[in-house]
Parts: sequence; C-alpha cells; structure tokens
Amino acid sequence: MQPFIQPPHLSSALLATALLVLLATSGPCLAQQRIVANLPDAPAPKQQPNDAGAKQKNGLSKTTVAILSRKSFFFPDLAYTSKPLTSSQKFLLAADVTIAPSALIATATSAAISQAKDSWPGYGQGWEAYGKRYGATMALNASTNMFGVFVLPSVLHQDPRYFVLAHGTFSQRIAHALKRVVVTPTDAGGQAMNVSGILGPLGAEGLSNAYLPDAERTTGKTFERYGIQMAIIAGGNIAKEFWPAIFKTLRIGKVAPGAAPQASRP
Repeated sequence: MQPFIQPPHLSSALLATALLVLLATSGPCLAQQRIVANLPDAPAPKQQPNDAGAKQKNGLSKTTVAILSRKSFFFPDLAYTSKPLTSSQKFLLAADVTIAPSALIATATSAAISQAKDSWPGYGQGWEAYGKRYGATMALNASTNMFGVFVLPSVLHQDPRYFVLAHGTFSQRIAHALKRVVVTPTDAGGQAMNVSGILGPLGAEGLSNAYLPDAERTTGKTFERYGIQMAIIAGGNIAKEFWPAIFKTLRIGKVAPGAAPQASRP
C-alpha cells in the first residue's frame, strides 16, 4: 500500500492571483445578465387617458367622410362633392329626389295621414281615395322639386344640394339644418338667401290648385299647405344632417343595393 501523498501547498500570492482572475472574468457576465433580465420585452410609449376617445372620434370622422364622399341613394340631394352643378345636373337631381326612397316613403306616409284626418275631403275615403291622395302628393313633390331644384336654382345660380355640417355639436347641427331653409350655397361658393327653396314650394302649391278638390283651391288653403310643406322641408334637413350617423347605426350598406361603402377618397 502506497503512502498518501499530500499535494503541495499553494502560496498565498498564487491563490490571490487566481481569485482576482476569476472575479474579473465572471463579474461582467453576471452584471450583463442582471441588466438584460430587468429590461422590458419591448419599449412602448405611455398611452394617454384620452387616446381611446381620440381613436373613436377619428373612426367616426372617417366613417362620416366615407359616407359623404359618394352619392346617397336615400337622399340624392346630399352633396358628396363641392364642384358646382350644371343646369342639366340640376334637372337630373330634381328627378332623382322625386323618386328617391325617402320621397316615396314620405309621400305614402303623408297620404295615409291625410286619409286618416280626412284632409282633402273631396277625395272621400277608401283605397281609391288613398290613391288619389297619393297621386296628388306625388305631383306636389315633383313640381316642388322641379321649381326648387332645377328651374329657380338654374336661373339664380344657386346650389340646391344639402351640405352636411358633420363636425358641430348637436345644437349647432340642428341650427345649421334649420338655417338651410332660408340660406343656401351659390354656384360660386358663397351664401345667399334661399329664394329657390322658398319660392319653389309656393309655386308648386299654386300649381296644385289645378288638380286638388275645389274646396282646397282658396288662398287660405294654399298658404296653409305651403306652411306645412316648409315645416316638412325643415324636418327633412334635420334628417339629412344626421343621415351619416343613421346610416352607420342601421348598417344600411348590408341590406340596400348599392349602399355598401366604397374606398374613401383622399
């Protein structure tokens, strides 16, 4: 059996040198690991509290612009471009407004209300009477549009379209819709008294005395109908003002042909 051989003792200087080398090589690595471990996965900017509201407002604005940048099938007189209309375009617009879904629905509703209230009693009651009321209301709308959208705007160089305010408060938009009854844009881009919109319905009511029952052909009855028609026009302006929001809420693009949103213009 061999005797146990004890390893030689290392000097204190040699041990100190080895310890220093070990610390010098391992220290930076440990420090680097600590730094990397404390870093976030990816730096991200701090989100402001109103960022979500701004994004929602941006989305609503883009939707409004997208809807207003193309022709409306429900309200053809909603302006989708600032370019002025020619006389022939105003004539076509008058025809489009007369047969638009909004006009047909309003005509049917107005005739039904007249039937229920027994307005224009000379027509009587029943389906035949309703048909007469519907036809008379349709003729009144057509002549109103012909005078107020085509003839007078062409002569006076006024723009018969409705320009939506879109970015005002609720009360500002209501005021804008009501103001549009008496103030209208011009073909040159200015503002003028809405002579076309005021005299057009009055001319149509005067013409309606040629086909309404005899009891309706008085001056008092004519101006009474004229006042009602101007109130209906003001209500229609309010509906047009908020049409983009209604369009988006009802998702009409999914159920109405030709109403699907197209690519928005710059």
